[in-house]
Amino acid sequence: MDHAFPKFELNPASHIRHVVAVASGKGGVGKSFVTTALAVMLQRQGLRTAILDADMTGPSIPQALGLTKVSGMADKLIQPAVTATGIQVMSVNLMLKDPTAPVVWRGPMITGAIQQFWSEVWWDKVDIMLIDMPPGTGDVPLTVFQSLPVDGLIMVATPQDLVSMIVAKAAKMASVMKVPLLGLVENMSYFSCPHCGEKSYPFGEGKTAAAAQKLGTQLLDELPLNSAYAGLADAGRVEYLPEPVLQGAVQAITRGFTWT
Repeated sequence: MDHAFPKFELNPASHIRHVVAVASGKGGVGKSFVTTALAVMLQRQGLRTAILDADMTGPSIPQALGLTKVSGMADKLIQPAVTATGIQVMSVNLMLKDPTAPVVWRGPMITGAIQQFWSEVWWDKVDIMLIDMPPGTGDVPLTVFQSLPVDGLIMVATPQDLVSMIVAKAAKMASVMKVPLLGLVENMSYFSCPHCGEKSYPFGEGKTAAAAQKLGTQLLDELPLNSAYAGLADAGRVEYLPEPVLQGAVQAITRGFTWT
């Protein structure tokens, strides 16, 4: 595979210390919720956090955080939307008059949009940027891995054999691109009885942990099936998660990188 691919330049006004991509092998596994919740947890740790929504045809980050538009323009740079707690967000849906309008773009236009989001947005002293990737191993992951300084990858899966197989494809693509795999997050892992708290695993137990072992990485977190999470996302209030989640992923980032 040809690695001679142009690197996208950050504008002089912006500063981004570390970049982590959040990806999945297929859609419908709750990847964008994981990205958003992880950003919330990192912001609570005192890290200045940002999200670049690279899922151009299915952008859901603004909805999860209750954002509708960018903050404006300054010195010919786009000012990203900023949440109540300071998370900076850039997404194609923040640029559309109608958020339900489809984005029907071919690969080169999507690549150009990613470059614009990186190079023409004023990213204000960002400690950690999360890139919400579209599912699979197409043009966008290739562009992100080759053209942006990605320090690590977190993969999101659900406990199904098919999902684990597809996750392996995406993880191996990252390996070819020399992007370190920080670990896997299993979403919709179990549900807890509201009366006794006992955990039940409707899709089977240990599948993502086994997939992580095969890939030589770790299972960072298990997220339960929880209707409250869906309710927060639908209401644009993921920022107000009442309890800490994704602490394994938080530690993989906070302990895995240099912050001084």
